[in-house]
Amino acid sequence: MLRAGLSELTAFVAIADARSFRAAARTLGVSPSALSHSTRGLEERLGVRLFNRTTRSVALTEAGEQLLQRVGPAMAELADAVNEVVSTRDRPSGSIRINASENGAKYIVRHVLPDFLAAYPGIHVEFVVDTRLVDIVADGFDAGIRVLQDVPRDMVAIRFSPDMRFAAVASPDYLSRHEPPKAPDDLAQHRCIRFRFESGALYRWDLEHRGKTASIDVDGPMTLGNINVMVEAALAGIGIAWVPDYQVADHLASGRLVQLLPEWSPAFPGLRLYYPANRHPPTALRLFAQAVREWVNSQSPYVG
Repeated sequence: MLRAGLSELTAFVAIADARSFRAAARTLGVSPSALSHSTRGLEERLGVRLFNRTTRSVALTEAGEQLLQRVGPAMAELADAVNEVVSTRDRPSGSIRINASENGAKYIVRHVLPDFLAAYPGIHVEFVVDTRLVDIVADGFDAGIRVLQDVPRDMVAIRFSPDMRFAAVASPDYLSRHEPPKAPDDLAQHRCIRFRFESGALYRWDLEHRGKTASIDVDGPMTLGNINVMVEAALAGIGIAWVPDYQVADHLASGRLVQLLPEWSPAFPGLRLYYPANRHPPTALRLFAQAVREWVNSQSPYVG
C-alpha cells in the first residue's frame, strides 16, 4: 500500500535538494514548520528516519538516500510531463479534418483561416469538399460545414454566414433567344442547367412566394456536380442556373447575368460549422470553433 502522498514526496525531494527546510519552504511556498510537520508524518508512516537534523544542517540518512535515488527521477519525470502539457497549451498543435460543401469551405478559408493559422502555426486544417451529406463521426471527421437544415440535431452548430437565397439566373445572350419565364411552371419550357449530388440524386428547384411553393424537376442540356461550373455555363449562355445568390452577386451587378423570377427566390438559414455535442472537442478543434465564433462576433449584426 502506498504510504506517501505526492505532496509529501515533493516536499521530501525539495528538502533533499536544498539540504534546508527553510530554503525548501521558500521554494514550495509553505512555512518551514508546515514542511517539518509533513516530513515527520512521512517518516512515521514509513517507519524510518529520512533526515538527520541539527540546528545548522540537514542531511539525508541512508534510507533517505535510497528513497531519493528512486523518487527523484520519478518526480523529475512528472514535472517534465506537466511542463509538456503547459507547453502544448501555449503552442497548440494537432489536426482538424472537416467535411464541407465547396461554398462553406471557401467562406471559412477566406474569412477565418488566415488569422487562425497565423496564430496557431502548429495546427493543420484539412478540408474534404463533398456534395454528399455524410456522417462526420462514422467517416472520421472532426467537424462539418453545411446549411442548418442539413446539420444533425445532436451537434453543436455555429452559424458563420448570413441567410442565403437561391436565384435563377441566365445571361443576356440566352434571354435574347428565349422569352424570360414569368412563373415557375414556365421553367419547363427552358433549357436549365441541372445539379446532381454525388449520391446520384438530382436537385429539384424549390421556389417560394408568399406562402406558395413550387418544386420543379427541370430539364436541360447539361447536368453538373459543381456550382461554380454551373455559373460558368450560365455565363456562356447555355441555359438557366439555380445557384446561391452570393455566388453570382458580382455577375448580377455587372449585368453579365440577369436574375429571373426574383420574387420566387426562397431564403435558407446560413452555413454552420458543426461537431458532436456529446464529445469533449480536442484542443485544435476547440480553438478553431472559438476562432469562428470570434469572427462571427466581429461581423455582427451582419451574420447574426
